[in-house]
Amino acid sequence: MSSDDGPAEPRVRERPDGSLREVSYGGLVIRGSLAAGTAELATVVPRGRGSLTLPKGGADAGETGPQTALREVREETGIHAAVRDPLGHVDYWYRRGGRQVFKSVHYFLCDYVGGDTADHDEEVDEVRWIPLEQAPEALSHRGEREVARRALARLSESL
Repeated sequence: MSSDDGPAEPRVRERPDGSLREVSYGGLVIRGSLAAGTAELATVVPRGRGSLTLPKGGADAGETGPQTALREVREETGIHAAVRDPLGHVDYWYRRGGRQVFKSVHYFLCDYVGGDTADHDEEVDEVRWIPLEQAPEALSHRGEREVARRALARLSESL
């Protein structure tokens, strides 16, 4: 299924080998200008984790990938955004309840529209705006650092 315009994939499903497949959608929300050196990225510190990550989550019934990404951004950051472009996906394995989980997160480059970062949900301890150019080093997870590099490259192309 397409993460760009068709229905989003279900959050979790069992794979033939007994492992689980989980699909999420997230947004890299940018405010400011790369050309002016003011571009910032919205990031979250998940509750009780201390890591710096990107907002993301699973689809609700009937949502597309971009709709899911925008809803998750709004819920986790309090920010309203608009999707600009797909940035591809990040795949990784982790364990949950003794089971292997293969997770794919589809990311979208988004423009900041408005909102209040104090209006985030209980899944998040803190919302931070960080300089976009620092994101490839500042984000806690390798895959998210890579997608931040993609966003930087995409925005640099349009300068």
